[in-house]
Amino acid sequence: MNIRNSAFKLFRYNFLIEQLIIPTRYRHRIVFENDLQKIRNIGISAHIDSGKTTLTERILYYCGRIDTMHEVRGKDNVGAKMDSMELERQRGITIQSAATYVNWQGANINIIDTPGHVDFTVEVERALRVLDGAILVLCGVGGVQSQTLTVTRQMSRYKVPCIAFINKLDRTGANPIRVINQIRKSIGFNAAFMNIPIGLEGNLRGIVDLIEQKSIYYEGSNGEQTRYDCIPKEMETEAKEKRQELIEAISNVDDFLGELYLEERTPTNDELMAAIRRQCIQRKFVPVFTGSALKNKGVQTMLEGVVDFLPDPSEVKNFAFIHKEGEDEQQQQQVEAHKKIQIKPDRDDKNVFIGLAFKLDATKFGQLTYMRVYQGCIRKGDHIYNSRTKKKVKASRLVRMNANEMEDIEEAYAGDICALFGIDCASGDSFVNDRNSNLSMESIHVPEPVISMSIKTMTKDAMDQFSKAIQRFTKEDPTFRCQWNNDSKEMIVSGMGELHLEIYGQRMEREYNCPVVLGKPKVAFRETLLRPVKFNYLHKRQSGGAGQYGCVIGVLEPLPIEQNTKNVFSDETSGPNVPRWFVPAIRKGFDEMCEKGPLIGHKITGIRFRLQDGKHHVVDSNDIAFQLAAQGAMKQTFDDGRWMVLEPIMHVEVSAPAEYQGELIGLITRRNGLLQSTNEVDNYFIANSEVPLNDMFGFATELRTLTQGKGEYTMEYSRYSPTRNDVQQNLIEKYQQELAEKSSQQTNKMSKKN
Repeated sequence: MNIRNSAFKLFRYNFLIEQLIIPTRYRHRIVFENDLQKIRNIGISAHIDSGKTTLTERILYYCGRIDTMHEVRGKDNVGAKMDSMELERQRGITIQSAATYVNWQGANINIIDTPGHVDFTVEVERALRVLDGAILVLCGVGGVQSQTLTVTRQMSRYKVPCIAFINKLDRTGANPIRVINQIRKSIGFNAAFMNIPIGLEGNLRGIVDLIEQKSIYYEGSNGEQTRYDCIPKEMETEAKEKRQELIEAISNVDDFLGELYLEERTPTNDELMAAIRRQCIQRKFVPVFTGSALKNKGVQTMLEGVVDFLPDPSEVKNFAFIHKEGEDEQQQQQVEAHKKIQIKPDRDDKNVFIGLAFKLDATKFGQLTYMRVYQGCIRKGDHIYNSRTKKKVKASRLVRMNANEMEDIEEAYAGDICALFGIDCASGDSFVNDRNSNLSMESIHVPEPVISMSIKTMTKDAMDQFSKAIQRFTKEDPTFRCQWNNDSKEMIVSGMGELHLEIYGQRMEREYNCPVVLGKPKVAFRETLLRPVKFNYLHKRQSGGAGQYGCVIGVLEPLPIEQNTKNVFSDETSGPNVPRWFVPAIRKGFDEMCEKGPLIGHKITGIRFRLQDGKHHVVDSNDIAFQLAAQGAMKQTFDDGRWMVLEPIMHVEVSAPAEYQGELIGLITRRNGLLQSTNEVDNYFIANSEVPLNDMFGFATELRTLTQGKGEYTMEYSRYSPTRNDVQQNLIEKYQQELAEKSSQQTNKMSKKN
């Protein structure tokens, strides 16, 4: 059987080379001058159910990585290659990002398939952080949806160029013209078709290549045979118009092509291809491809676009920053702009090795650390150093991933994505091979959790397994957090949504035999300051011998509204009044007090602690004294300052048949939502709004009831905003009632003891 499979692979590989890549343009478009130019690091991102995993499955098949293609939901009990987790195959969604690699036209393409659901957005964040390019997949029916906008914002954050693929053109209601107009208006991309479909819905037969002005048909049982022909006569006019539209879109941003356009000269195919590549890499133009991954149409042409237009590692600017020993992450970020240096993606092993650990995964062999190599080389058995902890670790095993399969390799160079075993680190840590090197890569943006639930095991015997599961999951996923609440005497887990926490609850039962019970969802409210308030607090204690003495003076002020999810500590002291070695203790006291606010006991965010002056004593001053002084200063601001409650606001997109338009608007209004835009597409009403998360519980049930099960919605975190006065007052009253009940319980316990 193995011999027959190997023979099949060899036959199909030769068949691909001989049959698929026929025209000269497809065989000799790019001349790779060095190994680095052969590499493409790409991610596949989109809104949920746009066909990302199906597309990846086709890419793997056409590149010879798998022998057969399988469906996403695993109806044949196999499932898609990239959805290796059992829960992913049952639910038909991607939960964890998965990495693989293929070879196409001499280029080595590293691919990361990312989740589409907003609850797993951190998987997209860390994938885009280490990738050089991306494929933005859009549904030919749904078009630009809420998570599409989130993904494009993430691409913009990391300056990742992309190409677009309008998928599912075989579905009823598919309309690529509408989708590309949405790309231009909703996202703001300068985009144009690279090819257009021949037929739509059930009549989708192939595509028209606008560069070569030829039609391409994908034949054979799995679309592996490509046949090139003339453009159908009924589409000649449309093809010319779309080609001219493509030239105009590029001419608007490319100087060379713009000059040709003004001179009324038609660019050659090579000139047009070169201009598209230049502007795609600079994120000024997005080539749009069309097809249907499920029906095996257009995937190979899209792959050619990946090689043609997305950058290799040498064409991407990556920066590291130099940090001093003892600087924490916040201090590094404050000086980062002044200390940034551009990394040369050099594959010379004589240069300092720099790599970024962007994803952790626990396997039966131990912790698997996914790493992107930015400079130099790492070999099996090398010793490397964690830039954050300065710990020395050995790369005892080096592998390359193909979903859940591993291939041992001896070395990895700049531009490669590999994985290592036995590396103790956190997601976002940088590694170097020189202990004295102070270089670190820019870390990964991690969004704050917006929802919390209580969690407990069904049996006391499962506590050991529960602890192992929590330790692993919190290490793998920085948006999943767990902590003990002393007030409620409960274990609280926090995450990006109900589905996020529900998935981890199911994984504990399946992977650790630890069934758990999740409590009712709780909103992660925050508390912040309304206006600046001064503090001047002296902590003084004398009990014989050396005492405690520390004084802090300064101002506590609110941060701008766009920064209301973080806190800043600012040391503005000068002179000897507050010795430098006591400042970390003051900051520690400030951080501890931010864990519990004065109004409802939730975390304090959006404030800046400005330490301006203070006093110390030669004998009695110590770390504890200044830590307690900072805590006293915060308590002083609790009494003197004006505080308010912040709540998470969610962007909600609701869609249902147009006949339910009134019900949808009423539903959003009743939940204190702010309607932002409405649209009607193919007799479907779509409403975009912002709704407080606190008002979203039970939304799905009510939506299904009002629309007879025909309504759908997506929700994603937007921002933190001040809550309404009535909600704040109710929260304060509830918190005061809880405090009174706890005080009463403690009094009763004391009286019983006495």
